[in-house]
Amino acid sequence: MRIVTRPDFDGVVCAALLYEAEDITEPVEWAEPSDMQKGMIEIRPGDIIANLPYNERCSLWFDHHYTNTINKSFNGVFKIAPSAAGIVFGYYQNKLKQNYRELIKETDKIDSANLSMDEVLHPENYPYILLSMTISGRNKADRAYWNRVVDLIRRCEIGAIIKDQRVEERCRTVNSNNKKYKELLKKHTRIKNNVSITDFRSLNKTPDGNRFLAYSLFPESVVNVKIRYDDKERQIIALSVGHSIFNKNCNVNVGLLLSGFEGGGHHGAAACRFHVSKADDYIPEIIDILIKNEPNEG
Repeated sequence: MRIVTRPDFDGVVCAALLYEAEDITEPVEWAEPSDMQKGMIEIRPGDIIANLPYNERCSLWFDHHYTNTINKSFNGVFKIAPSAAGIVFGYYQNKLKQNYRELIKETDKIDSANLSMDEVLHPENYPYILLSMTISGRNKADRAYWNRVVDLIRRCEIGAIIKDQRVEERCRTVNSNNKKYKELLKKHTRIKNNVSITDFRSLNKTPDGNRFLAYSLFPESVVNVKIRYDDKERQIIALSVGHSIFNKNCNVNVGLLLSGFEGGGHHGAAACRFHVSKADDYIPEIIDILIKNEPNEG
């Protein structure tokens, strides 16, 4: 039996809960949604999938993404919710020895981007938010760190987690990167009508930083589009779209929108990956739909 989940904060919390609730001895299989959708991840009978698209070979599935809805019976729970971890917690609540209520409350808030302006501008003052920013799926070499945080969550309170040597190092790096990221956002973002478009393709290395900063820096926009290369060969483009968490006037279900461009996600936040040869067709079309800002649900 394995846990198959996504390398983000929600996925890390899902893994911590599942390790405690089930008899799991194998390492986590960390996977990205697009790899699941394309059948690049081998799923075995007995596997528990969380925070990722469904695969019929799994034994249990927990998810909350709008575009991952299925119309077949399965074991587990799917529902639209602030986080997948909250769904896992509800399912296993009576089997968990630790009190994870505060953790789930914070995970719900972070994964649904239900943050205040101060939390966005000063994440260093909010330990759960800062911890979440140390976890990114962009570098597969970070697997050991993701596994470490899973273990820490099972054993420690947040104060002790933040003081762990490796976590502390990551937090310092995050704080430093956020300062640089703010300046790069200003330099590489343009506003088109109600849409802020951050294009990092001209940079040799895509910067890491606070994904919520764009909403505070460009308050006139209702949605942000971020474009970057997702591989060293610069052949794959990763595009993410997020409703502003402060100017809540975007009418487009962006998960549904990007499901038509090899991606998917939530109503308010989604992503897709595609070959660079499709960029001239995909990117203008996505931006045009967002500028029109018309509801796209039936």
